[in-house]
Amino acid sequence: MLEAIESAVLLIGAFFVLVGSIGLLRLPDFLSRLHAPTKATTLGLGGLLLASMIHFSVQRGDLSLHELLVVLFLFLTAPVGAYMLAKAARHLARPIDNAPDSPTNPD
Repeated sequence: MLEAIESAVLLIGAFFVLVGSIGLLRLPDFLSRLHAPTKATTLGLGGLLLASMIHFSVQRGDLSLHELLVVLFLFLTAPVGAYMLAKAARHLARPIDNAPDSPTNPD
């Protein structure tokens, strides 16, 4: 029974990783492409790590917390990294002359 649960979690996680990877390749612009791995791939990787945590907890007989720490770190850093990439992309796409701190801006 536990192997069936582990297999189901692995398949669900792999599906989300696949969807996020396809979205990264197929979506039209940078900000859309940034959305796919930030959401779907992070969730899929969380599922894969959860299956790993189940497997090694049962195999060793005690609770495996290494995967839980990786999931926590992933869920904390993925949104921050996506935010910084989106902010840099918006900054680079903005014309220099219309920047608020530009000396040629009349505002």
